[in-house]
Amino acid sequence: MIQQYELVKAYIDNHRSEMLEMWRDFVETPSQARDREAAMNMKEKLIGILKNMGLKVNEYDVGPVNSQTIEAVWGEDRPGSPILFAGHYDTVNCSAVEDAKPGAADVFDGTPHFRTDTEGRAYGLGVLDMKGGIVAAVWIIQALSSIGWKERPIKLLLAGDEDKGHFDANTPEILRNVAKGALCCFNMETGRVNNDICIGRKGGGEGEMSVTGVAAHAGNDFISGRNAVLEMAYKVVELSKLTDLEAGTTVTPTVIKGGTVPNGIPDSCHLYFDVRYTKSGEADRVKEGFRQIAGITFIDGTRTNYIYKEYMAPFDMTPAGDALADFVAEVSREQGLGDMGKIFLGGSSDACYFTSAGVPTICAMGVCGQFNHSSKEYAVVESLYTRAKLLACSVLDIEKFAGL
Repeated sequence: MIQQYELVKAYIDNHRSEMLEMWRDFVETPSQARDREAAMNMKEKLIGILKNMGLKVNEYDVGPVNSQTIEAVWGEDRPGSPILFAGHYDTVNCSAVEDAKPGAADVFDGTPHFRTDTEGRAYGLGVLDMKGGIVAAVWIIQALSSIGWKERPIKLLLAGDEDKGHFDANTPEILRNVAKGALCCFNMETGRVNNDICIGRKGGGEGEMSVTGVAAHAGNDFISGRNAVLEMAYKVVELSKLTDLEAGTTVTPTVIKGGTVPNGIPDSCHLYFDVRYTKSGEADRVKEGFRQIAGITFIDGTRTNYIYKEYMAPFDMTPAGDALADFVAEVSREQGLGDMGKIFLGGSSDACYFTSAGVPTICAMGVCGQFNHSSKEYAVVESLYTRAKLLACSVLDIEKFAGL
């Protein structure tokens, strides 16, 4: 077994330039979740690579708005439950930086352009979230193939609309169904710079609330007006009261728009709010709260409507997931790849669906870096190779986890 560890690690070291080039190619292939055509172009690129590797590829249509989910299986006819590597190939939208300097190593210029700096960091749209994790998964399979490993099937499951929250799609149902029966899941999302393994995440969603009032002149006809902004102000306070920090729940008003002129009583006001919770039961509580708050009228003559879209359920911490994290941390120590702690995160991921399918899951197993969804997003280049080595060695040793 020691020889196998060294062989897969040597394989990855011998293919560093090819791995980096694939990373570059993926980042420079736009695949924004809200641009179906772009995401589908990335999907076709991935399918071509995976088929050339000899994997059996299935596509799952998730609806007419978003790109498809990819399932790729290596060694389908092997005995035993498959090992699952999961993630998403879509990214957030491009967002140019004011007065950007194209080509500068540490400045995002609003394009998917991949670049590295002298400190060993890589930049570009989706470099961290999460095209680096997909590259690592591809090369884990190739490293294992190079030594003739054939103990279990390995399945790669990639969504095309995670950064859209799977809105307007049945992706969550597909992810759960395809993941069922797997031995374990490594979700190749953004790795932490301190090497922590994510064992749980908050769920949440986003809501909108609209108040309709009656417009009037603030000086000449105050009595006739029904102030939508004032009504919304009362509702903002009530929404904020739904926050329960001890339960890990936050309801955060984020953007408010109302009124048109300083001397006119506004007849409309619109509010956006963010919702996060750690427990599934809290979702029911806050949803009931939204219904009640919308039904309360503080200013007679106004009316309120709201919508709420849940984009992710909580990724629940489980004993099996905790054991998987401990197993990987032990492999990391044994292979000289560093100590790994455990962490619960506020941001959501598709790990919630794999856990709800009964699959022991850990998240944040992709390349390490910081500042997802921002102009400062970067990944540590060396982590591409260390994470590939870690998870390839974990697969080699997976029967230890299977026997727990």
